[in-house]
Amino acid sequence: MYKDQQLYVAHSAEGPIYIIGKMANRHGLIAGATGTGKTVTLQVLAETFSQAGVPCFMADMKGDLSGISQTGGLSKFIEKRCAEWGMDTTTLKFEGCPVRFYDVYGEQGHPMRTTIEKMGPVLLARLMDLNETQTGVLTLTFRIAKDENLPLIDMKDLRLMLDYVAKNAKKYETTYGNVSSASVGAIQRALLALAEQGGEKFFGEPSFDIFDLLQTESGRGVMNILAADKLMLQPKLYSTFLMWLLTEIYDKMPEIGDMELPKMVFFFDEAHMLFKDTSKALTDKIEQIVRLIRSKGIGVYFISQSPSDLPETILGQCGNRVQHALRAFTPKDQAAVKAAAQTFRPNPAFETEREILELGTGEALVSFLDEKGAPSIVQKAKILFPLSQIGAITAEQRSAINSSSRISGKYETVVDRESAFEQIVKQREAAEKQAAEAKAKEAEEKEAARKAKEEERQSAKKSSRSSAKKSIFASVIGTAVTYFAKTVATQLARNLTKKSKRK
Repeated sequence: MYKDQQLYVAHSAEGPIYIIGKMANRHGLIAGATGTGKTVTLQVLAETFSQAGVPCFMADMKGDLSGISQTGGLSKFIEKRCAEWGMDTTTLKFEGCPVRFYDVYGEQGHPMRTTIEKMGPVLLARLMDLNETQTGVLTLTFRIAKDENLPLIDMKDLRLMLDYVAKNAKKYETTYGNVSSASVGAIQRALLALAEQGGEKFFGEPSFDIFDLLQTESGRGVMNILAADKLMLQPKLYSTFLMWLLTEIYDKMPEIGDMELPKMVFFFDEAHMLFKDTSKALTDKIEQIVRLIRSKGIGVYFISQSPSDLPETILGQCGNRVQHALRAFTPKDQAAVKAAAQTFRPNPAFETEREILELGTGEALVSFLDEKGAPSIVQKAKILFPLSQIGAITAEQRSAINSSSRISGKYETVVDRESAFEQIVKQREAAEKQAAEAKAKEAEEKEAARKAKEEERQSAKKSSRSSAKKSIFASVIGTAVTYFAKTVATQLARNLTKKSKRK
């Protein structure tokens, strides 16, 4: 509840407990066992930020947070709380928050996409669970694509780019390094697995503009709710998506320093998924972003069952804390409770570790930063009730909100512009055409040579026949002449003999 320019979120025996606006971007943690009230606490905080004009982003794991879009109402529970805290129920202004729904799969809200090249090889390698060698080949592929101006937009671009690099490995070996065909094969198989998880829908254009998250309506911050009920079944995709989103905001937001209120607040539910099976390099990257994004006016609040779910470097950045009850059924649970208690500034009025075990639903130990940025003494408190609806909305209500959204239609239609896939296909078609033309020319030249040779053979054969004919003719003529000469000579001799006898 935004009251008297303050973020009123809890009430203790001593009175209201506020988050100081200019300290709200120093990040926070909401922790507690299942069923202790974490979701309602998240809703109260988000609703309060919205009332203050601060937009928020949150992942909705079960659909429960969608109720923040609808007007709540007075109940016996709220009446009891108001009487306990000395609040006048007639002054309560029940109302919903302006909401935009998003969905990576594009089913329950506006699609959220990014391109392969914007995701980058590091996050993509983490998403596909690649080893160091495979990550190196993927990074190399990205570099070649950039150098040769081959945009990597969607998954078919990357698939063909990997094939292109593998087939031209010798060409790139000197400049970029060795390309292992085995690594390329492993990456291709990982891409196939990612596609089966719905990755095809996440990568493409139009790419999501993070400034669409920084919107207000009628002076109230827009609640950007990601439908994550299906997405959380793919932990790698879920966590990588959130890391990409946080990185994208960090890269694009300007430095603004401390403000009276945050520019935006992120709530990362099931925060342990962000760090499970994450390399130290990537954990360091997250820690760096969380630490530095504060100066850009962005607050990050993690929601998880136990503070121990977060790396200590990340936990140390969370100045505003709400700790709901924890259970200690095992030695590991007991250690987690003890560790959680030690993260608070002690209160001499009670034993923190014991109180964590005895908290009821809706109760919590809270510690927010004071004006100087120091953690306040931990207090036992009850979280305020939301003024919006608790629980999920209907499919019809969700559809109506989606269709009336100011960005309705902006991301729904996929754009498939010319990118690496089309350019490589064109190159291959041109090469195939050139090869076909060269082959055809070679065939023509061979045919022409064959014809010339055949003509030469035929000419020689014809010449041979002509010579033979001439020889026969000459022989016949010669024989005839000889015969004629002999006949003439014989006749002359006979004539001479006859003349001699007469005489």
